[in-house]
Amino acid sequence: MSVVDYPVHVDATVDGGLSRWLWLVKWLLLVPHFVMLAFLWLAFVAVSVVVFFAILFAGRYPRDLFEFNVGVLRWTWRVSFYAYGALGTDRYPPFTLSDVPSYPAHFDVDYPDHLSRGLVLVKWWLLAIPHYLVVALFIGGGWVSDERTAGAPGLIGLLVLVAAIVLLFTDRYPPQIFDFVLGMNRWALRVAAYAGLMTDRYPPFRLDLGGHEAAGTVRIAPPEPPRAPAGDAV
Repeated sequence: MSVVDYPVHVDATVDGGLSRWLWLVKWLLLVPHFVMLAFLWLAFVAVSVVVFFAILFAGRYPRDLFEFNVGVLRWTWRVSFYAYGALGTDRYPPFTLSDVPSYPAHFDVDYPDHLSRGLVLVKWWLLAIPHYLVVALFIGGGWVSDERTAGAPGLIGLLVLVAAIVLLFTDRYPPQIFDFVLGMNRWALRVAAYAGLMTDRYPPFRLDLGGHEAAGTVRIAPPEPPRAPAGDAV
């Protein structure tokens, strides 16, 4: 499977001239978005329950509900890109579920004509477990059992913090950090769409680096199957 043919598309461009100081208060500026997203994610869960049964009995994801849930993920991605998921722009995120071509962060999912009625029973919990473990490393925040480290940041948060400190002192966002951060966000959003029943295509174990999907890849190869002992060869 090539980089560009996966049905979940994540694209972003880091803005030039980022403020050295604005990232310190973005958490406060985003309070209205956090309130909206809390309600939107409640709706996302409710819609997903309805969609589960629609796919189970009809093999289809109702188009209007599909566009709504894609919109929730799109809104979440724009807020994350502005805030501490990337710090890639100082342009305030728009309050809309629709794509905004002029905004530097984009998310979309190809609408599926048909979805497996069998896979819907297992893909969002059982099949996605390996990806959940990887995404937990990326995102962090409560995935470990030790109470002292339950709020530990993930790799994304740590790298964005490094980028913020570099930006503070040099007025420059390191491009290598941006590429890696976008790759991890892309992986997480692909898993979110798969777990949200939007596609039957299993997310690749691949870190597609950079703001644009074809910028570069780092592949995580699956383990090799065990070899038979020499004496068992025919």
